[in-house]
Amino acid sequence: MCGSGRWYGSRRAIWWGSKEYRFPAKSYGWGWGIPTAWQGWAVLVAYGVGMAAIILLVSPEERPVEFFSYIGILTAALLVVCWFKGEPPKWRWGRR
Repeated sequence: MCGSGRWYGSRRAIWWGSKEYRFPAKSYGWGWGIPTAWQGWAVLVAYGVGMAAIILLVSPEERPVEFFSYIGILTAALLVVCWFKGEPPKWRWGRR
């Protein structure tokens, strides 16, 4: 069951039955770097395909609210996946 109450790490459950991170933390700044597993790359490809579909199928001139809503929803979905499958984000000043 997704989010079954098992806690790994200090603050959250890791979904999809694996303890490994798909998105490692960046060396500098806040956020995540490039994926380290094929599942992370699959998420990024799906995000790119979704963005391309939105750009091709929804005209921002004719339907700007719909266009930006779809982009916001898709980006929020990517951030949720990174949040649950990536290292805990915090500000970093390089590997020490």
